[in-house]
Amino acid sequence: MAFNIKQRGRLTYYSTGDRPALSSLVTEDVGGGVLKIYFAGLTGGYSAKGVLGLDELVTMEPEREIPLVFRCWELWLQQAGICASLQEVDFIEIHAFGCLPKTPNPLLDPTGYAAECERLRQAYARAYAGYFADHMPACGVPARFTVHVVDVPDKAASYEFYGVALYQPELHRGG
Repeated sequence: MAFNIKQRGRLTYYSTGDRPALSSLVTEDVGGGVLKIYFAGLTGGYSAKGVLGLDELVTMEPEREIPLVFRCWELWLQQAGICASLQEVDFIEIHAFGCLPKTPNPLLDPTGYAAECERLRQAYARAYAGYFADHMPACGVPARFTVHVVDVPDKAASYEFYGVALYQPELHRGG
């Protein structure tokens, strides 16, 4: 996939399509070769399936969805020519929008629904903390803001993430 790139002053917008509704990435040149990167909101459900060209749709499984979001963001960094790996950026903040369970029906099975809410919360906590511990151990852990919403447009997803990071090339030069 090739990005449509539009630069205005210190900002560069990376989008796709003829009439994009949003940019996948927006970078801000903060000086000295450092870029502040704004990653579009993304889910590990339909969003990741489309971006990564997956055959399988992952539904309400934070342990599988969260790594897919980060894989998408890494792919976008590569396609934009910013860097080769997500390990080359330092996340400042992650905003996570947690979706309510799709099943069971809270009116027909309130106990099962409450149990599913708790399963998702625990799975999300494990998957999110595990991602940074396992995949980005040299980086700091970003600030996180989590809000639970009724739903997001992606009807398969348990969470939607939005992130902000810095690309500091001097940290990745040999020597």
